Amino acid sequence: MNMNGGFTMRMTSLVAALGLSAAPVFSEEMPVGLEKGVPSVTVPTDDGPVEISRIQDTDNEITGDWARTSRPCPDFCIQPMVAAEGVTTIGELELIEMLQDPDAIVVDSRTRDWFEGGTIPGAVSIPYTQIVDHLADLNCEIDFDGWDCTNARPVALFCNGIWCGQSPSAIRNMIAEGYPEEQIFWYRGGMQVWRLLGLTVVGDEE
Repeated sequence: MNMNGGFTMRMTSLVAALGLSAAPVFSEEMPVGLEKGVPSVTVPTDDGPVEISRIQDTDNEITGDWARTSRPCPDFCIQPMVAAEGVTTIGELELIEMLQDPDAIVVDSRTRDWFEGGTIPGAVSIPYTQIVDHLADLNCEIDFDGWDCTNARPVALFCNGIWCGQSPSAIRNMIAEGYPEEQIFWYRGGMQVWRLLGLTVVGDEE
């Protein structure tokens, strides 16, 4: 992965970080863990700490829209593995580490109604159509030529799944405004894969 600074070091030590700092001791009471020896982690959110774990019922299945395998293309086409050159595609464990990192920010780039219907704990809502208006929230500064993103925060974006083009669209708009590609991470699996793995969802109305 192409990452920089201290965040690179944290990403390369992901297993150790999860195993030593944020997770309780594995027990038979939680047989469905995040990874071997790590049943859950706790992440900060605006509403206080939230534990991320997986649904423990091994017979659980996703239902409704999240169980759909086929959506019309266009508009819901399979997204490529890379959202834009220089942007790193990540999975669930890397995203969880970013949720624990005070220097990083995780963005739910879907429209607000989707966010309120259930999102990843600790994610903030910035709809993909508004991302450029919120670059200041990501540590960019406005200047005479547009945006100065020299001190931009590491940011991960996600939307509904590998068929959703909202976060890739937001990423391309960020880059066009000068956001450094190496500070952008894309959780390609999005909410459909997050739910498929039985991971904790907050604000869920289902």
